[in-house]
Formats: sequence, C-alpha cells, structure tokens
Amino acid sequence: MDVEKQSGKQRAAIKIGSEVEIVQKHHQRSGELTEGIVQRILTNSNMHPHGIKVLLETGEVGRVKWIISSSK
Repeated sequence: MDVEKQSGKQRAAIKIGSEVEIVQKHHQRSGELTEGIVQRILTNSNMHPHGIKVLLETGEVGRVKWIISSSK
C-alpha cells in the first residue's frame, strides 16, 4: 500500500506529532532523509522554499521534505 506524501513547504500542513521525513543540514548534498515525529516547529514563517524546519522527538533538526501522516 502506497502512502501519499505531502510537501513540507507549508507550515500549516505540519502539526506537532506529525510523521515526517526531514533532510538534516549535513545531509543536504546527498539528500538523505530521516524519518521521525515532529516535537516542535522551528520556522516562524508560513512558507519556506526548502521546507519548514522542525525538531524531531529524537532531537534531530532538519527541514521537512515530506509529511507522511498528520498528527494522530
């Protein structure tokens, strides 16, 4: 079963508890994605062309490339 992913450029689409895929600063060149649950939204603007910056529950910080699922 394929899960439809949503872009992480709009702040309104990201909620605390959402499952997302982020790219961390040191992985920007490779584009390696890290999956996790949003603990905190760090970007204040409504939109960001490279993705909204978030803090995951694991402590990792990065820009959201894809939203896998909204808050439970």
